[in-house]
This record gives sequence, C-alpha cells and structure tokens, in this order.
Amino acid sequence: MNSKSVDYLNIWLLLISFIVAIFLPFELFLFSYAILGPLHYLTEINWLDNKRNFIKSKTQGYKLFVVLAIIISIYPFLIYLDLEANSGLSTVINFLTSQKNIVLLSGFVFSVSLIFLTKIRQLVMALIFSVLFSIVCNLYIPKLVIVIGVFLPTLVHVYIFTLLFMIYGQIKAKSNPGIVSVILLIVAPLIILFLDIRPTTYSLSDFIENTYSRSGFLSLNTTIAHFFGEVNEGYFNSLSSIAIKVQIFIAFAYTYHYLNWFSKTSIIGWKSSLTSKRIKYIIILWLAAVGLYFYDYVTGLTALFFLSLLHVVLEFPLNIITIRELILVGVKKLKLGAK
Repeated sequence: MNSKSVDYLNIWLLLISFIVAIFLPFELFLFSYAILGPLHYLTEINWLDNKRNFIKSKTQGYKLFVVLAIIISIYPFLIYLDLEANSGLSTVINFLTSQKNIVLLSGFVFSVSLIFLTKIRQLVMALIFSVLFSIVCNLYIPKLVIVIGVFLPTLVHVYIFTLLFMIYGQIKAKSNPGIVSVILLIVAPLIILFLDIRPTTYSLSDFIENTYSRSGFLSLNTTIAHFFGEVNEGYFNSLSSIAIKVQIFIAFAYTYHYLNWFSKTSIIGWKSSLTSKRIKYIIILWLAAVGLYFYDYVTGLTALFFLSLLHVVLEFPLNIITIRELILVGVKKLKLGAK
C-alpha cells in the first residue's frame, strides 16, 4: 500500500481500537498485550537491530540497554520461580530492582549521547553524568522520577512516542488522512474523559479480576487514578467511573500502538529487515509466547517481561532522534515566521 492508503487504514484501526476499548476495556487490553504485544516486540527488536538501534557510534552501546532490561526484569523472574539466590547476590538484585526508576531515567538520558557522540571516552563520561543526574533528580524531585519510572515504559512509550512518530511522519508526508489520524489520536483521551460512563454496565470476570490482581497491571491504573483523587486511603475501586475511563484509555493506547506498528511495514521498512531465517525464529518465539499466556497469563507476562522492556529501552535513541527532529522543525518554522 502507498502512504495515503496506510493513513486511511490507520484511521480505521484507530477508530476500531477506540470503540472496542469503550465496550471491552479490560478484555481488549489483556488480548492485545498477550497476542499482539509479543509479535510487536520481536519484529521491532529485529528492525532496530537492522538499523543498528539508530546509534551514531560504531561501539556496541546498545548492550547497555540489554543490561538495563536485565537489571529491572530479573527480580520479578526470580520471585516467580521462587529461586533462592545467595545472600550477597540477592542483596544486590534487590537494591538494583528498587532503583529501577533511576535505572530507566539514566538509560533514557544516556541515549541522548548515543546519537551525538562517537568516542568511547565521551560515552563513558556521558554514562557517568546520566547516572549522577538521575540520582540527583531522585534526591530532589523523587515524585518526578517515580512518574518517569511508571509512565516511560508504559503510556509514554505506547501513546506519546507513537503520537510523536506520527506527527513527524506527517510533517514529511503532508497527507490529509494522516493529519486526521494524528488529530484523532490527540483528542481520543479528551473524548474518553468526557464520556458518560455507567459503572454498572461493566463487570469483571473471575479470570480478569484474578489476572489483574496477580499481574500488577492495576498499579498503572492506580497511579493515573491518583491524579483524579480516586485512591482513598490506599483503596482503588477498579470499577468506578474514572477507573473505567483510565482502563479504556490504556486499552486503546496499547492496542492502537501495536496496530499502528503492523500497518507500517512498508512505510518504515521493518518488513524488509526480515530474512526467512529470522521470520521462522520470530514465528516460533511468538507462538511459544502466546502459548505461555494461554497456559497461564501471569506466567506469560513474567516470561515476556524482559522482552517487553528490552524493546522499550532499545527504542530510546530513536525516541531522542524523533524529539530532536521535531524541535528542529519547530525552530525552523519559528525562524521563517520571524522573517
């Protein structure tokens, strides 16, 4: 399909995701996360590898992101398997896991250097600065670091960066249907906010309630609900009007994020990065992942947590490049306007 056809397709995908999310917010999210999510992780990691992760330096700086993903994901995996690490190792793992917000912020800040710097000495200094900067932020503005730690790998990744990618794409393509899709994505959360939601029309099956309580998914909902004063003395009603609206937005954002990726095989060229050998590996791994989710959702979630986080952090340099390009476009337009 040409770019305009893809833009029309994205309008439909956006509308379908939005409508289904309104009626089945919990079910849609669980389905998208288990079925669409793993295939998205695998294909994007492959594409990023083909693009050398958009890192300017010829060093293998991306390996730092692999370490970052391991640091954050290893503790939940060990807890799930009920593995007893030796006391020293356990202490280190517990400490690193407790600092996951600092680790994520450090990785994101460090990714800036990977698109500008090339020498190893410069990158080492940049890494030290990134860690110190994140520690200072945690000391003086801890709430900001917590918010970044919660939202950067979740809604910022699936909604904000998807929106920025689309805006940048339309600046270059200047497609009317593409602009419509951008506008729809921007106004979607506002529409959700003003929806007349009647909690009595929603219910949670035993499977959904059990999955959400065991998986920790509700932590994101609870954090967002805090902004609306919906958490009283630590109690969060997942079937309140605001809570359902939060879940609708989460289900919509994740589902459209995945569908948007799959619709743009030709636009960004990720399909061409697939060799026949890699396609076989991806299909096998995807089927295994889906099988784990069907066997037990939390088992699948735990097994895929590293892969899920890895595709987020490997995308950091691309996120920074997109932000930089949008700033440059904005500055250029301001200069032209001043003339």
